[in-house]
Amino acid sequence: MFGGMEEMQKQMQEKLLSIEVEAQAGDGLIKIRANAARQILDISIDPSLTDTEEIEDLVLETVNRVLALAAMKEQEESSQMLSKMMPPGMGDMSSLFGQ
Repeated sequence: MFGGMEEMQKQMQEKLLSIEVEAQAGDGLIKIRANAARQILDISIDPSLTDTEEIEDLVLETVNRVLALAAMKEQEESSQMLSKMMPPGMGDMSSLFGQ
């Protein structure tokens, strides 16, 4: 029984690693890519930015945005996997949990 759970967890982690999201701030001056496992994959900073404080603010804003997007994707994938695990006829169980 637990072997199946471990395999599903491994599959879920692999799926999350393959889903990418991107966020930007400052009209695209800062772009950050992450995966649904909430790992930062790439940070792009436009070379026209020279003010260190502005760069710091925009990077923080963008990191928070991309991590929020990654968390949403993770939740979506978790819900889909949970629904696949349910026995036939159980339907959408999220209503039982107030979602």
